[in-house]
Amino acid sequence: MEQSKIDRINFLARKSKAEGLSAEEKAEQDALRKEYIASFRASMTGILDNTYIQRPDGTKEKVQKKDQ
Repeated sequence: MEQSKIDRINFLARKSKAEGLSAEEKAEQDALRKEYIASFRASMTGILDNTYIQRPDGTKEKVQKKDQ
């Protein structure tokens, strides 16, 4: 996610606490937060796809997704 979008999320959060947001700004904040969360999840998934656990006996095991 671009730094400018993160800055905008932070600006809207500060403005919300200080004086409140208009309906347009509230919708923008919601959309930006959803985009940020999606970006974070994709990044974390990429990290976990390349993560291995090393057992005490020296074997390495790839991290598996938890069954739901």
